[in-house]
Amino acid sequence: MRRLHFCTAGVPHSSPKQDSLTGLRHVASLGLDGMEMEFVHGVRMPRETAQEMRAIAASNNLVLTAHAPYYINLNAAENQKWHASITRIVQTAQRATDAGAYSICFHPGFYQGQQPEKVFSRVREALAEVFRQLGDTEVWVRPETTGKGSQFGSLQECIALSKEFERMLPCVDFSHLHARSGGKFNTTEEFRAVLAEMERELGRTSLENMHIHLSGIAYSEKGERNHLILEESDMRWRELLAALKEFRCAGALVCESPNIETDAGMLKRCWQENISPLK
Repeated sequence: MRRLHFCTAGVPHSSPKQDSLTGLRHVASLGLDGMEMEFVHGVRMPRETAQEMRAIAASNNLVLTAHAPYYINLNAAENQKWHASITRIVQTAQRATDAGAYSICFHPGFYQGQQPEKVFSRVREALAEVFRQLGDTEVWVRPETTGKGSQFGSLQECIALSKEFERMLPCVDFSHLHARSGGKFNTTEEFRAVLAEMERELGRTSLENMHIHLSGIAYSEKGERNHLILEESDMRWRELLAALKEFRCAGALVCESPNIETDAGMLKRCWQENISPLK
């Protein structure tokens, strides 16, 4: 991608109707750059609707991404749940492809008291099956950095997984990184360190094709509690934007704040103010 696109996580609250087609048209009217299709309770969008989404996005120069259902655990002990999780990722990627989407993301799973190395192996096995079923896919398939220490999905784990598969890169949820660490990943140097690690381990492609999640976030010693409006949180988002600009990042930045379109618009305006690279 050539630039950073600012997107809403789902249909904007101010949309005249709360359906995907109306919502995407409304995103364009707001001057935003795209929308994440939220398949959080299942991939229920008909193929015909996805194809209409593709047409709307193309005619308005919008970017689409997709969030796979929450009911995914690639470390599930029960084979039925494990295979169902694989199916949900495959279905998300297929419907996203129908819509011409750029990228999909998913929460990989839970440690469930097991050693991280064992969980990594199980998750990798599941994702190998995902790509076997998808075949040659053009959509990026992305494990998302997760917000709790009980969840598989540290930055390092998502990077390591991405080294295993050609069409995989991390979905970097900076708010989750902040919450998972109990308040770290919120300074200029820490933002730089994340981006530098991405570039070092995965190359420039990882920074030129990013899928980012951002919102304010409330957290405890166990990690993420709930999303907040950016200005009502301790998230130092202006410094993050400056770091992204310094590293010449491009792709999709999806705003997950409770006031999705308001904060997405604020982020885009700040980005367009030509904030200087950090010193």
